[in-house]
Amino acid sequence: MLENFHLPIGDWISKLVDWVRDNLDGLLDVISTVVSFLVEGLSDLLIAPPALVIIAIFAIIAWVVRSWQLAIGTVVMFLVIIGVAQWDNAMKTLALVIIATLITVVIAIPVGIWAARNDTVSAIVKPVLDFMQTMPALVYLIPVIVFFSIGFVPGVIATVIFSFPPGVRLTELGIRGVDTETVEAGHAFGATPNQILRGIQLPQAMPTIMTGINQVIMLALSMAVIAGMAGADGLGKEVVAALSTIDVAKGVEAGLGVVFIAVYLDRVTAAAGAPSDYRGSLLGYFSRRRTAQRNARADAEAQAAAAVAATEEQLARGNRQPY
Repeated sequence: MLENFHLPIGDWISKLVDWVRDNLDGLLDVISTVVSFLVEGLSDLLIAPPALVIIAIFAIIAWVVRSWQLAIGTVVMFLVIIGVAQWDNAMKTLALVIIATLITVVIAIPVGIWAARNDTVSAIVKPVLDFMQTMPALVYLIPVIVFFSIGFVPGVIATVIFSFPPGVRLTELGIRGVDTETVEAGHAFGATPNQILRGIQLPQAMPTIMTGINQVIMLALSMAVIAGMAGADGLGKEVVAALSTIDVAKGVEAGLGVVFIAVYLDRVTAAAGAPSDYRGSLLGYFSRRRTAQRNARADAEAQAAAAVAATEEQLARGNRQPY
């Protein structure tokens, strides 16, 4: 009985893709132009200066938010990338990941906030995120390549789709995890919902949101090879070329580039949520120094106030003594 049962879901999706391509070509051209401009512009910006200058900037960022040890590790890792002649490809991959992450974050965080504040939206969004997260990434490339041909753009769009769910989920989790008593206190003092969001919920949820951004970056990097299959220049394309020719050396060198970029971005973004927690970071050092100065001023003011109070008490005793 079920031998002839067939749901033409694939045909329906194919017709939908054809309809979008035929009727929304103007919008697709705009998206393609903007994404190409952003990725190619950023990759040119990273490649144009001497590599040592870019490495120094990366090392300073690592020291500012994490530690001097990570700064040294950053220099070593990126020098290895130069040594295996993958610098340009690494910067192209880094540009793709940064732009894809920015696009994802700009969309995912508002959706996560909306889902956290509206149970109906949350119930609708969750199955969509499940679909996006479990659908094989290669499947995304088929309609994306139909829409945008080959190059950076389909790689970025496929990366955004694949890395979108953790950004939404962890933003919603962070907002919902804020202490309800604190939120109720804000309402009691007459704060508007937007004021509570900006002043209470987002600051307290920031570590969780930064974890979501970290996961977005890691998933975006995991899509580097998939983006290479879509024709995007970079380390992913090198891995695909190595796979097609069974070139072990090229595959390992390109793979190491992906690993080093992943390690750097993971450590930096993990520390960016709370740099003061890392004693080796410059931000942590200056934060502790400001705290020590505030405590010293508070102690000095307390001692001065105690001295004034003691002086006033002595004067009051002197006035009470008989002549």
